[in-house]
Amino acid sequence: MSEAIHTENPAIRGLPANVTFHDLIRRNKRRSALLMLGMGLLVVVVGMAVTTLLAVYSGAASDEVNLVASLILGAVAAAIVAVLAGTWSFYGGSKAILALSGAREIAKQDDPQLYNVVEELAIAAGIPAPKVYLIDDSALNAFATGRDPQHAAVAITRGLREKLSRDELAGVMAHEISHIRFYDIRFAMLMATMVGLIVFASDAALQMMRIHFWSGGGRRSSRRGGGDNKGAAVLMIVVFVIALILMIIAPTLAMMIRMAVSREREYLADAGAVELTRYPQGLIGALEKLGSCREVLEVANRATSHLYIVNPMKSALKGQGHELSSVLRTHPPLHDRIARLHALTTPPAAPPRPSARGAKP
Repeated sequence: MSEAIHTENPAIRGLPANVTFHDLIRRNKRRSALLMLGMGLLVVVVGMAVTTLLAVYSGAASDEVNLVASLILGAVAAAIVAVLAGTWSFYGGSKAILALSGAREIAKQDDPQLYNVVEELAIAAGIPAPKVYLIDDSALNAFATGRDPQHAAVAITRGLREKLSRDELAGVMAHEISHIRFYDIRFAMLMATMVGLIVFASDAALQMMRIHFWSGGGRRSSRRGGGDNKGAAVLMIVVFVIALILMIIAPTLAMMIRMAVSREREYLADAGAVELTRYPQGLIGALEKLGSCREVLEVANRATSHLYIVNPMKSALKGQGHELSSVLRTHPPLHDRIARLHALTTPPAAPPRPSARGAKP
């Protein structure tokens, strides 16, 4: 579907009439590269803050030279850890995610219809057919993972597989295959790894400081230096406060960035599903069934929740459930997703004809 995406309903956050799917995919890739670079820099900054915070608090950074050395050490250590973690995520992350989700690979003879749907959609998308996994859980959900279309997998819960018609199943699988062909799966794994590093480093540093303070180490370190260099002491206090604030806000900032990106990618994957199936009602019906489900997916956790077609966590099913809109949510409201699917297939309004009174003879 290379034609422009449009909507005649201004209440729906539509796109300009000249925007095509290819434009969205290119924009998606550019944003991915920039966000990964930004998240990597945030990891380095957090590493610098951690080492500096601990050095100042423990008294190891007694002057400007030691303070700069702490910054450099933190930056180098964080960069090395980020590269190692990213490499592991790239090559082994999908296997870990499938194992954590309790998914088991199934063969074509186990579910011929599901395999046929996946193969047909993969051909339409121009990618190799991904491996198919089943999660033995009665909750309704599905996800895709992998590092690229050549090493991808789709997983669906037993509950969702039993509830969907063939058209609805095609809509869900088309959504997940769109994540694969748009390389969302790679981005999601790497982003989750970076966020995990930031959260772990921040929590570990704050916990170490708390233990150090209650053990009396803070009082001992505060007396070091004898007040000989008041300027250095003031500088260290300023750096300490900045690093402490960063430790507190960095995890929330990183998670908000990841969640915002996840919401936009869900919209694009929905649009990609319509492009592949040419039948939006299939995905719309599936989303309506997913929205009515209030059963928690037990194998899901905060690290993998953004991968699923709808948020599987208990916190996302309370109150308004999937209809709630929040910057702290990994998925956009279902009613908004369904409205956009309708808008994608709504023909643009015809331009008004000139009135006979204003027409030239």
